[in-house]
Amino acid sequence: MNQETNDIRFLLVVGIAAMLMLFISLLLIFIFTQRKKLQYQNQVQNLHDIQKNQLIEAAIRSEEIERHRIAEELHDEIGAILGTASLHFYNVVMEDCDDQSQMLYQKGRVLLDDGISKIRSISHNLHSSILQEFGLNEAITHFCSKLGNESLLKITANLDNRYSTRASQNDISIYRIIQEFINNITKHAKASEIIINSTCVNKHLDINITHNGNGLTQNHFEELRFKKDGLGLKNIQNRVILLNAQLGFSQQSGNFLITISIPVE
Repeated sequence: MNQETNDIRFLLVVGIAAMLMLFISLLLIFIFTQRKKLQYQNQVQNLHDIQKNQLIEAAIRSEEIERHRIAEELHDEIGAILGTASLHFYNVVMEDCDDQSQMLYQKGRVLLDDGISKIRSISHNLHSSILQEFGLNEAITHFCSKLGNESLLKITANLDNRYSTRASQNDISIYRIIQEFINNITKHAKASEIIINSTCVNKHLDINITHNGNGLTQNHFEELRFKKDGLGLKNIQNRVILLNAQLGFSQQSGNFLITISIPVE
């Protein structure tokens, strides 16, 4: 009787051990399968992110090439034509003309000179020559000085000189982001004062744009950048992704603040 009891106990122990081994084996197979599945999903996601970044980079590169092409055509073709027209215009003799004709002539000269000046300004904005020659800080300062007007719009740029790279692809993206934001603020926010601050520390370039107009909140930006007419904001978002940067919107003391945090070498 004792022998049979021992045999039953032994069989129970063996059965339980076998069931435990089977359970552990199934658990290990499940964990291994899930881990492989997760690795595969991560690889697919990484590949998707790489492809997405490559598409964004290609689009931005194409945009920059097109900007340069348009800038050169404006400067070389349209600028040359207007310059030649100006030479002809200035050689017109108006001594025998009446007061009305002379007034129209003077008005035409002013408009022509203004058109030539604006063509040059647009050409310089589209082309990153200042960025290539003098660096990001000088390009931003130059752009702000052209837009600023003490009576209508005051723009102040306080930029950290510790960031001094020259015309890298990242610099072009940073410059275009700031350019787009300033253009949006002057066009839509109706601000009278804009302040740009930058700090470069611990391999991070932090840029703050503060203005006293009607600004964006984070939620508002997320809504607008998916709309068809939000092309400028989409371009900003694409460049932010390419820079692996962080972009934020907030409101402080009645002013609106845009923060851009960019990892740099």
